Amino acid sequence: MNIFGADLSAAQLAERTGDLSAVAGIRQVVLDNGVERGVRAIDLRTSAGLELEVLVDRAFDLGSARFKGAPLGWRSGNGFRHPGLHEHNDEGGLSWLRALDGLLVSGGLDHTLFGGEVDATRYAYPPKQSVTHGLHGRLTAIPARLLEAREVPGATGTPVLRVVGEVVQATSFGEHLRLTRTIELDFDGRQIRLHDVVDNLGFEPTPHMFLYHLNIGWPFVDEGTEFVAPIARMLWESDSCAEQGISYRTLPAPIKGFVEQVREHELVAGPDGRHRVALIAADGSRGAEVAWEAAGMPHFFEWQNLRSGQYAVGLEPSTHHVSGDGAARENGSMTFLEHGESREYSTTITVLEGEAETSAVREAIRAIHGQPE
Repeated sequence: MNIFGADLSAAQLAERTGDLSAVAGIRQVVLDNGVERGVRAIDLRTSAGLELEVLVDRAFDLGSARFKGAPLGWRSGNGFRHPGLHEHNDEGGLSWLRALDGLLVSGGLDHTLFGGEVDATRYAYPPKQSVTHGLHGRLTAIPARLLEAREVPGATGTPVLRVVGEVVQATSFGEHLRLTRTIELDFDGRQIRLHDVVDNLGFEPTPHMFLYHLNIGWPFVDEGTEFVAPIARMLWESDSCAEQGISYRTLPAPIKGFVEQVREHELVAGPDGRHRVALIAADGSRGAEVAWEAAGMPHFFEWQNLRSGQYAVGLEPSTHHVSGDGAARENGSMTFLEHGESREYSTTITVLEGEAETSAVREAIRAIHGQPE
């Protein structure tokens, strides 16, 4: 391991400190003020300077994230609201926006994208012929069950910080889906490894949609930041893209009154079967790369929220096209899980440090495919 510039084995490090948490480790806390009061969280710290907050009571999503003191995960101003404050059907189904905060807010498990009313007769409960969904589903307001939070030996001998949680989305006469999420950081690492398994505990075929709303904020998002991706073509864009004319590739400074811009890009997977995208600072000094298994989440959205006071970019791998739930049912692309059937998702978020690293990632992505101007 490289610990503060010194190459040390685990045994050598143990000789130098009576408690490894002086260098890196895991700590369980409970947030205790304002709208966050009562939310359980887990803080993970690596010796490389990566700090990550896992929100146990917010679907095991990722809250604050920092690298060497600089924030990586976006903070919207909402705070990590206790799930008891969430009203799923408020504001025409848009109340999810009041929960949008932090590095990762997951959408699912049976619905993502914009809300609406869909058929529910498959559940054979006559009083409920349909179900109404809000934006990005119910997942984010469900507390998780903490299964594991400890240091484990890594494959190379480097200790690994591992936390595991389970989130169950269920109702009588409806869906009964389970998300099991494993998050790992190397003791001396700058990469977050996310592994999710979603399975159907119920006995009716159940729709499954899943989306990661990965939110990167300042200073990793700033004027001149470059979005790099292997894009075959642009499949869809919001009306605001043409109306405002802001580039999807190079970011401006914050703009007062900016209207969010959303695009769906058709990405080209690399030889390893993974999609890769990155945000790179104008001077190449820092960046963040997201990579995931293309088979599990073949779709990808770029969310530009460049409004003053809200300044962020969302990188959004998705199981389904931006047209959403109703369209997926009509065209046959909806995923239905039978009893015991599961889907797996593997994603990494890597902090890039220095021009050598950012240039190497840009070149590697360009080698997969170019991207339109």
